[in-house]
Amino acid sequence: MDLENQARIKKLAEQYGRENLIVVQGAGDADSSELVAETVTTGDPSYAGPLTEVQLGLPVYHILEPEVKQHVPSDIYDEQVGLMELALDAEAIARAVRGIRDNASAG
Repeated sequence: MDLENQARIKKLAEQYGRENLIVVQGAGDADSSELVAETVTTGDPSYAGPLTEVQLGLPVYHILEPEVKQHVPSDIYDEQVGLMELALDAEAIARAVRGIRDNASAG
């Protein structure tokens, strides 16, 4: 996750409160998705951005996860995400994000 987006998310969490936000991301592979999820829950693991050592604990999902897909009208989802869903390893991505989410809720 780039530094500008880290700053944006940090500002939104401060402005609206962590309990009022969720993060829906669209990274293209499991490793990147896991990194984004980790950054918005436990802090920037690269120690380079505004979320370094900032544990926002935000719930994070990937746009390909069924929990998100069910809340988007199917025609819009197909138009905006359909090709990505076919081209990417949605199961591996969901597993990576869910792992971070589950660890955050257990801790």
